[in-house]
Amino acid sequence: MATIFTKIIRGEIPCYKVAEDGRYFAFLDINPLNTGHTLVVTKQETDYLFNLDDDTYSGLMVFSKRVASAIEKVVKCKRIGVAVVGLEVPHVHVHLIPMNSMDDINFTKPKLRFTPEEFREIAEKISKEALK
Repeated sequence: MATIFTKIIRGEIPCYKVAEDGRYFAFLDINPLNTGHTLVVTKQETDYLFNLDDDTYSGLMVFSKRVASAIEKVVKCKRIGVAVVGLEVPHVHVHLIPMNSMDDINFTKPKLRFTPEEFREIAEKISKEALK
């Protein structure tokens, strides 16, 4: 059965997409820790990061770097934190989280809430930077 991320990639579930290429897909986390919190996923449905072949793994990191650079141009932060947890959805994904302090990447803290319009605005700004 397809994961929720595969359904998002296929367009079966809506998302706030920020970037895409032939192998990777990036979209805003709908339960963000900070403004601009983005998930980067492989289009290939693989459960565990370290089960990816070397080329796909390396490509995921390069694509994530491009998206992180775009986020930094849109969201005021000291840096972009990177987390790969992989327990909540059985599909490889990288969290890119704008950070100003270590607490900004604490997954136990309450998540932020945004309106659909706010999500769209953030996604569009990041997407414009990612396409440059």
